[in-house]
Amino acid sequence: MSKPLESLTGRAAVLLEDGIDTDVIFPARFLLRMEKEGLGECLFADRISKTTEDAAGAFSLERKDGEAVQILLAGAQFGCGSSREHAVWSLVDFGIRAVIAPSFGEIFSNNSARNGLAAICLDRDQVEYLAQESAVADLTVDLLAKTVTIQAGKTFAFDIGEGDRQALLNGWDEIDMIHAAHSDDVENFESGYRERRPWLFKDQA
Repeated sequence: MSKPLESLTGRAAVLLEDGIDTDVIFPARFLLRMEKEGLGECLFADRISKTTEDAAGAFSLERKDGEAVQILLAGAQFGCGSSREHAVWSLVDFGIRAVIAPSFGEIFSNNSARNGLAAICLDRDQVEYLAQESAVADLTVDLLAKTVTIQAGKTFAFDIGEGDRQALLNGWDEIDMIHAAHSDDVENFESGYRERRPWLFKDQA
């Protein structure tokens, strides 16, 4: 399970380049690392700095007050390319809980909600507006209302599958989703299986 997500507010990092693939998000040389914890240090390892010490205009994943961002504004087809789930894991481990973009790689999008990352689609002009305003204002992502709001500015509604929304609101992974939707069926199957094959469970009585 991941930490439940209902809403979050803060400054956003901006990376509006289209086609940021999973190898850019999480370089292939780190794929042998299988534990989710600590993967945040590999995030965008070959492309950007995570500090405010970058040259002017460079991308940073830290705010000027030194706090890490939780929201990323991105270009179209963010997370395209290979199916590596590490890309989502590294974003969440770093502390990013929402990526807002015009579109996402399909597998990346499918991996996101059940790992605690909200992949939110808005129109390109809306993302660009948020990117411009986010330099001086906080964004609020609200999964209950299904809106993104810029402080003292506009509010944009977004669509999200109800299954994905429930996964994020409750911190559910795929197994949790199955139990939530089919717990009675699972219990009935287990009970019937025990009755049909009692010898398999004699040591557990």
